[in-house]
Amino acid sequence: MKVPFTWKVTGWFMVGWSLEFEVGTTRALHYFGEELVAYRGESGELHVMEAHCKHLGAHLGHGGKVVEERVECPFHGWQWGPDGCNEFIPYQPDRPNKALRLRVYPVLEQHGCVFVWHHPDGREPGWEMPDIFGKFPQFTAGPKDYYRAYPEFSRRLKGEPVHPQIVAENAADSAHFQYVHHATVTPRVLEWQMADREWHFVAGFPDVNSDDPEAMALRFHSHLFGLGGAISIFEGVQQHRLIFACTPVDDGRSDLFYSIWWPRIPGDDSPAPPDDIRERVEKQFLTTVEDDLGIWRHQRYIEHPALAKTDAKPFMTLRKWATQFYDAAPADAAARA
Repeated sequence: MKVPFTWKVTGWFMVGWSLEFEVGTTRALHYFGEELVAYRGESGELHVMEAHCKHLGAHLGHGGKVVEERVECPFHGWQWGPDGCNEFIPYQPDRPNKALRLRVYPVLEQHGCVFVWHHPDGREPGWEMPDIFGKFPQFTAGPKDYYRAYPEFSRRLKGEPVHPQIVAENAADSAHFQYVHHATVTPRVLEWQMADREWHFVAGFPDVNSDDPEAMALRFHSHLFGLGGAISIFEGVQQHRLIFACTPVDDGRSDLFYSIWWPRIPGDDSPAPPDDIRERVEKQFLTTVEDDLGIWRHQRYIEHPALAKTDAKPFMTLRKWATQFYDAAPADAAARA
């Protein structure tokens, strides 16, 4: 997909699930056009940094070893610490090259999901990643009230020709539910607002059994955490939570991550869902990303779209909000207001 803006987006981006990163192991990643290595030290802390050793360029994610809290190069045994600094050279153990440093990407693990902070110039995080279960405090159910999201209710779609902004623009588009997701009722955007780095909206599915046109059978509350993705919860006949994230791999491709937390059956304390719920969620809900990809894989970005009157303001306001994530140093909230 060709877009008139960069794929080097600033923000928090999902790169996997915690259980994929075992203690004492390394894992090769490729995001933001860069080769990365992830490793979990013996303390359990997860680290992500640039992948190629500053000595002779070996990839630390292919054959690299974890030594306490350091990652060891498979080529000559040079060891790199969590801050990216060279801490040990086996054939001159008293003289590590402290001037050498690998770029480190801040990591956040949250409810089994792994996020990294990306800034094109390597700057420190400019805002906090919101908590999946801290959002929507009006809904009091916490993690213990849901079955685990990974692995049963999680999906990764690799290397899709989709820019994160295209995914984010769904927040201003309720009409597509009828045509793309085969909804029997077309939802309405009930409210939306910019909230600094976030975009909040509520969509409602009208209750066809009510004579009140304002009655909703289901409400969908969603908060975008920048262009990296959205945290959402359903209110009404469905009451699950989800995260839908999009992370650039390189120019032209992204990985998509989708996880659902489904409410537990009362009295069931198993972390894994029963088979009937698993089958239902897989069939009815985990396929929605594929529905969208059927459009996105062949879509052309229209810079000046011909919009209907009802969706013009939220759609164009969202596009304006999105521009802050392409700046090398995004303006503060007051400057954007």
